[in-house]
Amino acid sequence: MEFNDKNDLENERVLKLIFPDGLPDNLRGNPELDNYLAKLGTCKVEQLKKEQTRLADETKRILEQTQDLAISNYKTFITTAENSRSIFNEFQKAEEQVDTLIGKLPTFSGKCEQFLKDSSELTEQRRLNSITLQKNAQLLEILELPQLMERCIREGRYEEALELAAYVQKLGQHQGHLIPVVNSIVRSVEALWHTMLVQLVAQLRTDLQLPKCLQIVGYLRRMQAFGDNELKLKFLQARDAWLNGCLDSISTNDAQQHLTKTIEITRINLFNIITQYRAIFPDEEGLGKLASLKPLQGVSCNGDRLFQAWLHNKINAFLLTLETDLERGVNSIETVLGQCMYFGLSFSRVGADFRALMAPIFVRVIRNKFSASIGQVNAQFEQELDKFTLINKVTLHTRKPLVNESEVESYAPPETLLDFYPLAALCNGYLNAMNELRLCAPLAVATDVTQCLQQSLQQVAQRVLAYYRQEQQAFTATERETFVKLCSCLAYDLVPYVQRCIHGVFPPQSLTVHLGISLLQLEQQQLTYLEQTQILEPLKHLLPAKIVLQATTTAAAAAPLDNNMNISVEG
Repeated sequence: MEFNDKNDLENERVLKLIFPDGLPDNLRGNPELDNYLAKLGTCKVEQLKKEQTRLADETKRILEQTQDLAISNYKTFITTAENSRSIFNEFQKAEEQVDTLIGKLPTFSGKCEQFLKDSSELTEQRRLNSITLQKNAQLLEILELPQLMERCIREGRYEEALELAAYVQKLGQHQGHLIPVVNSIVRSVEALWHTMLVQLVAQLRTDLQLPKCLQIVGYLRRMQAFGDNELKLKFLQARDAWLNGCLDSISTNDAQQHLTKTIEITRINLFNIITQYRAIFPDEEGLGKLASLKPLQGVSCNGDRLFQAWLHNKINAFLLTLETDLERGVNSIETVLGQCMYFGLSFSRVGADFRALMAPIFVRVIRNKFSASIGQVNAQFEQELDKFTLINKVTLHTRKPLVNESEVESYAPPETLLDFYPLAALCNGYLNAMNELRLCAPLAVATDVTQCLQQSLQQVAQRVLAYYRQEQQAFTATERETFVKLCSCLAYDLVPYVQRCIHGVFPPQSLTVHLGISLLQLEQQQLTYLEQTQILEPLKHLLPAKIVLQATTTAAAAAPLDNNMNISVEG
């Protein structure tokens, strides 16, 4: 080591002597330089003196050889130079491309890493697809659950639809939060579940028998969409809509037909609904004990009151229809009354006998109808009296005294009325109204009928008095006598006959049994008795001495009136 260091030091000294300005750059690191310096170290002085000349000659010789070589091989040198230039350019391009490649290597590396990652995911997906292909049959069964449930609902197989809905619900609880497809299936089935609910409720609005009704409500209970009270409310709303639809389909052109159909449809269908309700909700308490059938106000949605409120509402609606149609006018009130009483009686089996609510309606309608008929009779009497004259009136019939009770009980109109057309027409009007009344004559209207006839006869007497005051100055002796006979016929024939007819329609015996009083008390209280003195008060100064004025006895009304009790009057 020390020897090498010493040689290096000597070589540096020699180099400084040879190159005082410093070693040229082209000689730095040249291994031949050390060998040449070592060779110089072995040369003698004479050799060193000749070394420079030798080097100059050798340089000249090499230069000449080089020139000769270049001259003889100039094409090679040109080609070499061109190749060198081309190679240099290619190396520059290669260097630039290498630099570009180096710049793109990080991106390429990232792409490669991403490709590795994607390829691993694809591999995983391929593995999952393979597993899916193996489980294809089971997956199809799950994916087709919504279509299967829709088909079950469409075909009415609700039992299977409920089982599918329960299965999907359990599946969603276990896998819905993990698998989006399962969650989507659950949502689809829930939508179909609501469709089935709407369809079942809609079926309650159709004509159903009890077994089908029980089945549908059973499905609704299993679906648990409604509470117990809500289910009752939905059931009553649906059946009410169906019943209203049946009633709305009845033609309203004819009041009699509309009312008859309404009674029949309401009685049958309402009773069926009550039977269905009691079979479906047997725990209902107090259903058979309806204390009152008045409209309920502010009824809460409690199970034990809901049905009662609904039934009250339907009965009130029927009573409103009954009153409306009766006021419109029906051909046969007695037929409607019989149907209504049977209707109310049949509902006594479910504790809803409402016959007592219909009675006031019939009484009111019958009373109003009779009053309207009597009003028309009075108007007609005024018209006939205005056209009536006493000129050339000959009395063809004479009054005969009543000799026995059979004549008192006779309901044939007095023949004396034929002499006076206004009184005969008035009697005909009374008989028509009473014959129509007696077909359906409730005892509750007996007093009203009597009062109506009492007022009518008073108006007749007032109108006759007005006629007298208007025409008396022009009366001849014969006309005055005829007018007195007219007043006598009104007072002693028509008024007692009307009294007998009243008792023919409302027999006193029936009234006494109904009221629990005696015949004497009935007469004392003037029930179904006309106040003849009050009726004849305006004409008392025109009436002759009474020949026979025998009040109708209480026994004079045992037989009903004859349908053909009209007087034949010649114009």
